[in-house]
Amino acid sequence: MKYIAIILAFFFPYLLLAQSDQPKESAKINWITWDEAVAKSKKDEKPKKIFIDFYTAWCGWCKRMDATTFANPSIVNYMNQNYYAVKFDAEGMDTINFKGTTFMNSDPTFKKTGGRGKVHILAYSLLEGALSYPSYVILDEKFNRLHIINGYKQPEPLLANLLFFSGEEYKHFHNYVHAQWQRNIKLQEQKAKAAAGKK
Repeated sequence: MKYIAIILAFFFPYLLLAQSDQPKESAKINWITWDEAVAKSKKDEKPKKIFIDFYTAWCGWCKRMDATTFANPSIVNYMNQNYYAVKFDAEGMDTINFKGTTFMNSDPTFKKTGGRGKVHILAYSLLEGALSYPSYVILDEKFNRLHIINGYKQPEPLLANLLFFSGEEYKHFHNYVHAQWQRNIKLQEQKAKAAAGKK
């Protein structure tokens, strides 16, 4: 009996984790439009960062993200609590006015008859012209781009990105990397001086 209790105690957390990774029909991200995110950021006392899902109608991996990763309860809960989640058709025909600039489809007269369409300039701009789908962009509270993520993602890697950028950790990480870089340069200089002194 003692061994059964130990085995159950060891495996119980893994069973809970496995259950939480299964998509639930009730778990949904509160997707909003770009304009709604802008309005919320102006209205909310403490604005959130913005997560943008750039998708297209023909993208199979985009549909898979919706059915799996974006349905994962951990992703849903964290996204809804910490981000304005924007769903943006990268080939859409919407006209967006933002910070004095008008963004629209690159060919507003193009009539899509199935298949691929023309790129929206906002998608092109935020993705730096790297148009692969699905792609995601994380913006800070003032709509400055922090990070671009490309391709289908499993829940764990996506959650890692969401966690890293939702707080201020990304700012501290830059400082840490910079300090390590400077330390490495000093060590290399010391080794070079030591090697030169032995000659």
